[in-house]
Amino acid sequence: MEALLNRPGVRVLRARSGTEALEMLLQHDVAAALFDVHMPGMDGFELAELVRGSQRTRHIPIIFLTAAAADQQRSFRGYDAGAVDFLHKPVEPHVLVSKISVFIEMHRQRRQLAQQMEELQRALQLNEMFTAVLSHDLRTPLSVVKLSAELLLMQGKDEISRTIGQRLKSSSARMSRMVEQLLDVSRLRSGGLRLSYTQADLSALCEQILAELDLGGASARVQVQAEGDLCGRFDVDRMLQVLANLVGNALEHGDAHSPVHVRLDGTQAEVLKVAVHNQGVIPPSVMTRLFEPYHRCDGTTPGGLGLGLYIVERFITAHGGQVVVHSSPEHGTVLEVTLPRHGGHAASDAPPALAIGEPPAAAEGPCASPAWPPSEARHGTRTTTPPPPA
Repeated sequence: MEALLNRPGVRVLRARSGTEALEMLLQHDVAAALFDVHMPGMDGFELAELVRGSQRTRHIPIIFLTAAAADQQRSFRGYDAGAVDFLHKPVEPHVLVSKISVFIEMHRQRRQLAQQMEELQRALQLNEMFTAVLSHDLRTPLSVVKLSAELLLMQGKDEISRTIGQRLKSSSARMSRMVEQLLDVSRLRSGGLRLSYTQADLSALCEQILAELDLGGASARVQVQAEGDLCGRFDVDRMLQVLANLVGNALEHGDAHSPVHVRLDGTQAEVLKVAVHNQGVIPPSVMTRLFEPYHRCDGTTPGGLGLGLYIVERFITAHGGQVVVHSSPEHGTVLEVTLPRHGGHAASDAPPALAIGEPPAAAEGPCASPAWPPSEARHGTRTTTPPPPA
C-alpha cells in the first residue's frame, strides 16, 4: 500500500499504533488518513474520535480499512466517528489511488486558497493604512485652500474673483467631506472609531445641517417637520454626519424641482425617528447594494465616493438603531432611521468594530443643545409640534 501511494511530491507517514498515528497527525500537515479498524492499543474508531476532537486535525478526511465483512452497524459507527469512506480488504489499488489523489488535490487547493487569503488580507490592511495616512495628510493643504478661498471672497474686488473664490470654497468643502469619509471608513474597518454619547436635541442638529446647506442656497428645498420631544443620548458628531449624508443624498439624487421632506419624530418614549423623503427612485437592481461602500446609484455621478449611505448605516447600527429604505415611482424614496433615545448604556450592543466612549461630564438640563427654533426660522420650511404635556 505504501508503494502504491508513494509518488513525487507526496510523503507517506506510517504508524504502528493509534497513539503513534495521533502524534504524527498533530505534528504534520496531512492531506488524508488511512486507519485500520483493528489496531493494537486503540482501534480505528477511537482514533477517529480523538482526531475529530482536536482543532488542528478535525479537518483531515479519514478512510477506514477493514478485513471484516460489510456490516451496516459498523459502517454507521465509522461515519459517526468522522470517516468519509470505508474500504474493504483486499483493497483495489486503482480505487485507493483515485480516492487518495482526490484528497491530495483538495488539500493543495485548500493550502493555495489559504495563502491567497493571507496575501489579500495583507494587501487590504496596507490599503487601509495608506488610505488613512493619505487622508490625514491631505487635511493640511486642504485647509490652506479653504482659507485662501475665504480670503478671496472677502477681499475680491470684482465679480470674477468672487466667483473663483466661491468655486474654490465649494470644491474644497466637497473634498473635505471626501477626506472625512475616507477616514471614517478606515476607522470603521480597523476598529479605531469611538462613539462619545451625550445628551442632545436632534432638531438642533438638523438646524445646524440646514445652516450649512444655506451657504449654497440648497436649504430652500428642504422642508422639516418636527414632532414631540427630540432630546436623546447619542454621538453628536456622528449624528451630524448621518443627517448631512441623508439630506445631501436626497438633494443630489432626488427631483431637482421637488422639495426634500425631513420628518423628525420624538413622540415615542424609547426611540427617535428621522425620515428623509425625495421624489427620486432607486432602481431595484441597486437596492440590494445600497449600503455597500464605494457604490453609487448613478455610476456617472462624479460628486462623491459612494460612501455616504454606507457610513449612515454603520453609524446607526453602532448606536443600536436601524436604517430602512422604501422606493417606488408612485411615492418616491424614503430613508427612515430609528435610533434608541437613551443610547450608550450597553456597550455590548455595538458592533465589534466600534468602541463606546463616555463624555467627561453630562450637560445640565434635558438636552445639551438648544431647542428647535421657531417656525419662522430662516432655513427652509418648518412645522414644529411641541411635545405633549407630562
